[in-house]
Amino acid sequence: MPTTSKRIGQHLSAALPHRRFASLLSIVAIMAKGLCFAVLAATFTPSQAAAANDAAQSPTQQLSAHKRAAAPIGQLQPMVADRPKRANFELAHASHEARSVADWVVDSGDNRGMPFAIVDKVDAKVFVFDAGGRLRGAAAALLGLALGDDAVPGIGDRAMSSIRPEERTTPAGRFLAALDRNSYGKEILWVDYEDAISMHPVITTKPEERRAQRLATPTPLDNRISYGCINVPAKFFKNVVRPAFTGTNGIVYVLPEIRLASQVFASYDVEEHARLQAARQSVATEVSAAHRQ
Repeated sequence: MPTTSKRIGQHLSAALPHRRFASLLSIVAIMAKGLCFAVLAATFTPSQAAAANDAAQSPTQQLSAHKRAAAPIGQLQPMVADRPKRANFELAHASHEARSVADWVVDSGDNRGMPFAIVDKVDAKVFVFDAGGRLRGAAAALLGLALGDDAVPGIGDRAMSSIRPEERTTPAGRFLAALDRNSYGKEILWVDYEDAISMHPVITTKPEERRAQRLATPTPLDNRISYGCINVPAKFFKNVVRPAFTGTNGIVYVLPEIRLASQVFASYDVEEHARLQAARQSVATEVSAAHRQ
């Protein structure tokens, strides 16, 4: 990395008058940092790299950067960060983590133009959004009895009676979801088909579990009861979940409770991302202008 930065500095200093050399040193420093980011990006998984690439390569941003780079030296304007896109939670109360992930989904377009839902396991809440990131509804949810972000391998093929209490987790992750019916003919939203995790109206066949009452309490402390599925109020499923996902697939983001969201989704802070985008565009403009002199 130091050798590469030195070569860049030598090349630029030879091509320009001495009076611009000091400002070019700062440009070289920023470019060197950019090379570091590129090395880090190479360590992403393919899905993480694709999500990051989608967020960083929007046609609007590319065209805007091109126009600024093509402007005459005397007409260069100060760089202003593009305002990040955000999810619209209306008046719903949501945790910082839920808002941060929803903003990233909208800003990056990770939902690929489909409706999406955020499942906040810590707060035991579900938020359903339309494709543009506007909230359609929010509700309390019942989740897997055991804490954890991973499903036990092969658990989707096992009988429920064989699943031990410590194995009853709601796995975190990004899931392609679709409406379907279970083996009893009841409508559900498949979340993690492989591990048999779905979102469905609350189950009330075992009165001793008091599932409906658990949903109604103001605290999330009694919302861990299921085998891993996401139970929501029946009216919420009928009036929000079903209309949102009818005739289309969607994405369900189940937030982690052990790991960080950025580790699970490769998500980013939208404000910081916008600042970095502006900084990269500014460096590209300055370098292009320097080469034209």
